[in-house]
Amino acid sequence: MSSDPILRLEGIVKRFGNFTALHAIDLDISEGEFLTIVGPSGSGKSTLIRLLVGMDDLTEGEIRLRGKRIDQTPANKRPTCMVFQSLALFPHMTVGQNIEFPLRIRGVAPEQRKIRALELLDLLHLPRSYHEKGVTQCSGGERQRVALARALAFDPEILFFDEPLSALDYRLRKALEKELKDLHNRTGKTFVYITHSLEEAMVMSDRIAIMKEGRFVQIAVADEIYSRPVNRFVAEFMGEVNLFDVEGVDGGVFRAPEMEIHVNGGGGDFGLSLAPGETGTLVVRPEFMRFLPSGETADFILSGILHAEYALGSRIQYEVEISGGEMVTVEKLREDRFTGALGDTVVLGFDLEAVHLIREAGHEKH
Repeated sequence: MSSDPILRLEGIVKRFGNFTALHAIDLDISEGEFLTIVGPSGSGKSTLIRLLVGMDDLTEGEIRLRGKRIDQTPANKRPTCMVFQSLALFPHMTVGQNIEFPLRIRGVAPEQRKIRALELLDLLHLPRSYHEKGVTQCSGGERQRVALARALAFDPEILFFDEPLSALDYRLRKALEKELKDLHNRTGKTFVYITHSLEEAMVMSDRIAIMKEGRFVQIAVADEIYSRPVNRFVAEFMGEVNLFDVEGVDGGVFRAPEMEIHVNGGGGDFGLSLAPGETGTLVVRPEFMRFLPSGETADFILSGILHAEYALGSRIQYEVEISGGEMVTVEKLREDRFTGALGDTVVLGFDLEAVHLIREAGHEKH
């Protein structure tokens, strides 16, 4: 993947009347990158992608493709293509006619259109005989592949995707996530993908951009966002998480009322210091929490009542009620199932290397 940005967004603002949907968005997208933009409903991700493909006009800012400004170029004149959630296939046409449609619009000769369509059927793992098949006779997964083939037909520089898998059943969606990632690797194209599904983003992306209220909150590789979220919103958005409020005290350490701290004997600066009176949040993923047998210790210890147990396929998730009625989530592999009974008092522990500290200020970067 090239380090040079193929697409650059500078100061993108979009207003609808008095409502500002996007606030001064800046973003560089590298050539050959798979970037996924994720956020809750109303975060601005769909508005952003409509601007990128030319379906809406900017209020302020610039969009540059390979250094050339394109935000005033009509959508049909841009070297980009969009795959919609609805797929927007033509039901009265064959698979081949659907794939060849953008080439026909551009005046490509029929024999060249068919050659390209057959190449794309091969690329998308569809039989060449599908060229003459009615698109309404195809399954949901096959129609998805036809839509991808059509998007690739005129060799766009960037492919944009607006939640294209959201209407599919779980098993097919999981299969197509892997196929899309594989297709990205084989074509070397730049993919910009919009979804509300964190799971899709984690499986496919080179980088993930988290949106909230018309701004980027964090942009990084999946592992970094998962293990080092910049604020509570990102931490919670990226899946199950345990969050503990902490406050700095004298000596460069902090205290949390519901837990005992045993790092370096409970004293000294251990790399997660807060100034006296400064507040923050400890982030601990459920897979790093463990049940402590009698006599075993950990850097951080808390106790509570085993409240619930949930089977999640290969994993088991437990909820433990600690002081103040808060719930802590613990996750274990099925073969390591905890043997305690609901209602038992249990002791939980986790260690320093499993902890990420979020400070209250300085993390709302855009």
